[in-house]
Order: sequence, then C-alpha cells, then structure tokens
Amino acid sequence: MKKRTLQISVTGLVQGVGFRPFIFRIATKLNLSGWVQNTNENVIIQVTGTSHNLNLFLLSLKEEAPTAAMIRDISTIEMESKDFGSFSIRESNDLSEEITEISPDIAVCDECLRDMDMPGNRLDYAFVNCTNCGPRFTIIKDLPYDREKTTMQPFTMCHECRHEYYDVRNRRFHAQPVACNDCGPHYELFVDGKKISSKSETIIESISKSIENGGILLIKGLGGMHLACDAFNNQAVEKLRILKNRDGKPFAVMFRDIETLEPYVEIDYPERQSLMSWRRPIVLLQKKKVSNFPVISESISSGLNLLGVMLPYMPFHYLLFRSLKTSVIILTSGNFSSEPILTDNMTALGQFSNHADSILLHNRDIYNRTDDSVVRLIDGKERIFRRSRGYVPTPVPTSLNTEGIIAFGAELTNCFCVGKRQNVYLSQHIGDLQGIETIRFYEQTIAQFIKLFRIKPTLAAVDMHPMYISSKTGLAMERVPVVYVQHHHAHIASCMAENMLDEKVIGVALDGTGFGTDGNTWGSEFLICDLNDFERITHFEYIPLPGGDSATEEPWRTAVSYLYRVYGISFRELELKLLKQTDPEKISLIIQMIDKKINCPLTSGAGRLFDCVASLIDLVQIATFQAEGPMRLESLVKQDCNESYEFTTGNTICFDQTIRGIVADITDGIEKVTIATKFHNTIILAIFDSVNAMRTKSGINKVVLSGGVFQNKYLSEKTMDLLRKNNFEVYSHSIVPANDGGLALGQLAVASKRRELLCV
Repeated sequence: MKKRTLQISVTGLVQGVGFRPFIFRIATKLNLSGWVQNTNENVIIQVTGTSHNLNLFLLSLKEEAPTAAMIRDISTIEMESKDFGSFSIRESNDLSEEITEISPDIAVCDECLRDMDMPGNRLDYAFVNCTNCGPRFTIIKDLPYDREKTTMQPFTMCHECRHEYYDVRNRRFHAQPVACNDCGPHYELFVDGKKISSKSETIIESISKSIENGGILLIKGLGGMHLACDAFNNQAVEKLRILKNRDGKPFAVMFRDIETLEPYVEIDYPERQSLMSWRRPIVLLQKKKVSNFPVISESISSGLNLLGVMLPYMPFHYLLFRSLKTSVIILTSGNFSSEPILTDNMTALGQFSNHADSILLHNRDIYNRTDDSVVRLIDGKERIFRRSRGYVPTPVPTSLNTEGIIAFGAELTNCFCVGKRQNVYLSQHIGDLQGIETIRFYEQTIAQFIKLFRIKPTLAAVDMHPMYISSKTGLAMERVPVVYVQHHHAHIASCMAENMLDEKVIGVALDGTGFGTDGNTWGSEFLICDLNDFERITHFEYIPLPGGDSATEEPWRTAVSYLYRVYGISFRELELKLLKQTDPEKISLIIQMIDKKINCPLTSGAGRLFDCVASLIDLVQIATFQAEGPMRLESLVKQDCNESYEFTTGNTICFDQTIRGIVADITDGIEKVTIATKFHNTIILAIFDSVNAMRTKSGINKVVLSGGVFQNKYLSEKTMDLLRKNNFEVYSHSIVPANDGGLALGQLAVASKRRELLCV
C-alpha cells in the first residue's frame, strides 16, 4: 500500500506536558515512522504511513492530547515520501527568536500518586513527577524547556531516573524535573534557625505533631513559601494573624481531599471541576452551616460567607496529610503583609526563625515565584481573581499585533504583560507596588519575561496616573515610545481583547479608583469606546473623599461625606450607630475639610459608595483589608428580595434618594440583609437604565463589563441576566481578572490599536 509523508507543525501549550511521548505512542501504535522534535517555536513532526493511518494520527493528535496540553494550531505539508524505518524523538532545537508556549506548573497526577502509595520505594517522594505533572514555569530559566535550562540542572539523575528519562515508553521520558529520593531535591527541617533533620520520615512526623499542637510552620512549596497551621485551632489561627500582621483578611485553607471538604461548603459540578483541575487554584465557595463535624475556626473567613479552599497539588502535601490527624490546614503566603511571597532559603531563615515554630525548606531553587491562583464560579464560568500558579504563563490569544509591546499595569494588584505576535503573556500576580521588595520583584520579573519570551521592546503602555510606580517604570525604558491609557478605558479594552472584540461597544467599568482625564478619581464609568478611544457618557456623581486614600481604610469618612451632601449639617441629628460611635470632633473636622476643600479629592468610585453603605449599616467603620466593606455587603445579600431604592440617571447617576431610603430603613429597624440586597438591586437597575439609554441613543448592543466590582457574584449574575433578557450581547472576563490584575492586557490592546492606526 502506498505511503505518504507529512510534516506537521503544532503550536500551543505543547512542551512540558508529555506531548512528545504522546506523539511517539500514537505513531508507534499506528505503525508510522518518522520523528518529533521540540523547537522554541513549536513541535515539528515528520511522519510516514498509509493515508488511513495518517488520518487516524491527526485525529488522535486533536482528541487524545495530554490533559494539560492546549493545541492552538496544527498545520500540515505534504512531502516527498520517505521511509524513516522507525519513529524517534529528536533533541530540541532553538530555531529563532520565536517561542513556543511554556507550561504552567501542573498538580501531581494520579499515576504519580499511585507510585507514592508503595511505601519505601524511591518514588514515595516529596518531589515525584512525570511528563504529565510537576513544576514547570517556577523552575524554567530559558527556552527551549530542557533540564539544563531549569533549576533542576544541579541535580544529577541516578541510574534508575536516567533510565526512565531516556526510555521513550516510560511516563517519565524527558520529564525535565524527574528525580527520586536517591538523587533529587530534598527537604530540611529547621527549628530556631538550626537544622534538625533531613530525613523525610522524621520531618513529616515532626511537622505533623507541630501542626497538631498548635504550631506555625513556614514551608517552602512550588512557587514560594507558605505559612501553615491547624484550621481547627483558634489559638493557632490568631497567632498566625499576629505573625502576618493581618487583622481581618481571610485565609485560604487546604483540605485533605474532596470528601473531607464536602460537609463544609456548597459545591456544584463546575466548582468541583475547578477545584480538582490540574491547575489546582484556590476556589471561593459558599460556606455551609456545619453540624456533626469539627468546626473550622471562624477567624479564617473573618465572618464572611465564603471560604477560599484548595486541594493538595504537590506530592509533599499528600505525604503531610498521610501523617496528619487534622484534615484541614491554613496554607497562606509565606511573607509579611505587603511583601511578595518569599522564595529564598536564607531570607526565610533570617525573617522567620524567631516567629515560626518550624521552618521546612527544600534545595530546589524557585526561579519564577508564584502565588496560589484564586477563582470563583460566576454565571457558570470560572472567573480568575488572581492569576498565578497553574495559569501563568499561558498566553491570552488576541486578534491584534502585539509584537514588542510591554504594558506595565496598575499600581495595586499589579500584573504586567508582554506581546508576541498575536499573543499576550500576562505576568503572575505581582501585588501592590508599595514596598521595596515588591517593586524589586516587579522589575526582576519584567526583565525575566523580556528574556524568556524574546521580546524586543518597541512600545510601552502605561496608566495615565503620573505617580504610579508602574507608569514610571515604563517611562524609564530607553528609546521606547510610550502610550498613555486611561484606567477605565484599559479595563474595558482588557475585556474586549479577551473576547476578541474590535469595534465600538458600551463599556461599564466599576471599581474603586482610577485617574480620570479631568484630574478627578474615576470608578463608575459608562463609556462608548473602541480599542483606540472612548467617550465618557455618564458616571456616579462625584463625592468629596475626605483624606483621600485614608477614606478607603476608614469607610465612615465616605459615609459622612454622602450624608453631608444629602442632608446638609442636619445629618448629625440622625439616629445612626455610625454617628454615635464616631468622635464628634472627627466628624466636625471632616465637615471642615469638605467645606474648605482640603485634601478632599472628588471621586466617582463605585467602591466608595459600597464603603458608604457598609458604614451606614455598621458593617465596617475601619477596614482591616482591601474591599472589606463591599465584601461584607455581598455576604449579606439574599436571593429572594427584589426590592430596590430610588435613584436618578442622566448626565450623572445620583444616589441621594438611595441614601435617604437606606437611612429610613435603618431608622425603621429593617434587617441589614434586606438593606444590603436592596442596595445591590439598586446598582443593578442603575447599570441597566444607563446602558439601555446609551443603546437607544447609539444603537450599540454589545455591553462589556469590567472592574473589580464585577467580582461580586450576585451583582454580576443579576446584571448579566437583566441585560440578556433585554437582548443585549454581554461580555465579561473569565481567563483574565476583572480587577486591576487584568488591566495590563487592556493597556496593551489600546497601544496595539493606536500603533496600527498610525501605520495605516
């Protein structure tokens, strides 16, 4: 039977995910000869066989690829027929300045877990991995992805590991981090700065006892250090809060398995899929009222109705839970508040030896630090709130020419991004650019991305705010022109780019703060925009923000500002807990600041209106973490209330009547849950009325929603549902955060479009 030869090029996430061994297996199964090779651009296959078997090969290529692989394109070229004799895997080749995709880190697979279930063997090991799982992005230094270009380079494989590594039929064939108890990285236990043990069994037993006795542990993980303690031990949790200087922000917890999780949270099928996926993010789930089970410390969630949960993703986690009596531990970032997650062993010992009861470190370097990613299921889809481990550096495909553009992101919740061809590579979560260590992490990671993705910077995109560290960093690039992008235009452009939109849309950007073109602080923007420019149609009415940024930490200031605007000086006579609890002299000072316009910038921030309402109903007067007021308001909403408050729309959206209605309900003794729900319903109706009026005038039917406020599940789902029922086409974020962590994508999209228009 006549044989044909094809050259096949496969692009996408096809390196570091067991793709070449997969190709070898299906080629051998179908009696095909040829070879497969990694390059820094793609995976290339030359294969010879019958037409029937080649068609089966191409079908298998698409339908049976490894779980973590994401094929974006397969192209084939017919070649002169050639008999290769057998099928082989060739050494990697660095062809050009192009790149192939780099795999994120992958949770340990079921097959490796089965290997671990044979106690005493060399693979019952804290770092066991194969071509289907293990560290990837956190250890890679350069492309192509080969062992010598990772932090596994110092570890020489033992005879058994080397045999598995070179055996094309073995699951560990060319698994770059392959190692075992005999030759790989290992943990060492430190107490009071002194090494106690490096023996695995002793270490696991010791730290298990420490956790069960209320101890705090610092543990080096995949992308950085974690602090851990028993989630059932109230004293340990409070001790951890003091150590982290973290008064109220919720902690994430790790459960032993899905079975031990189910009694504590409401979980549906899509949430279960996210939780158990190879990405293993933290998933925000609704808490249950627990009975007949041990009670998790209420301090963990700080009274909110959500719990951030994850399942084990490192072999070490399974070894630990194998020994632990407790089934739930806190696992939070190993750092002090406002600093990036630690990765360096000596720094960890220096900072935590006097604070943690034990420190557990391993000797595999972390080259690219990553936090645990955070997601929530909204409207049936996974929405990323924090994009890091398991998701980075998977690119966001766009319809734009992104080549050479670097977008520097926002000041808070920073991520930056770089452009390559039509892809955008968002960085891992960097954090708030407000400390020296975080800024250093930011600058180092920018340099690493430029090198790793072979970026030749030709254009920088920055926020309009003149004082942002991110903007200053972009401006400091030598001989690179700069595009300034307004904050909320970038939010909408980010969602447009994610959804492949390149046309005029109605954009609704709701968040806390962003520098506006009029010099005021924006945050509730209703725009007619495309990727090039925008027109501001309406927004929430401006309100003075007494003390500027201080008001975000003390929501009572914003509440006083709203009350003063609505009632005048007579607001002081209202029967509100806020006014009774606050020093009258402080209130008088706020009034003077507003009257004299002293440190009272004008804001239209939606987040500040949420702060105001949270203060009015006495949920939060002094915030202990970012967005505490809005989060507590959302925690109160109930599904069976359709009431709302009055408001007015027009050139601006005015909530004076809303404030009056809330105050009246407080005075009448209406429950907080009802007030919170009515307020949410009011915002939803205000969005709809404004968008509907914009459609009537413009004829535009596509609505794009962005900004951190749309991480509110109730508000987001109800808004989208109302818009869809009225025949709007609604677009929202999924693979990129709606918060400022997704802003850089929008900055890059705007810069790309403006460059394109200049070149036409």
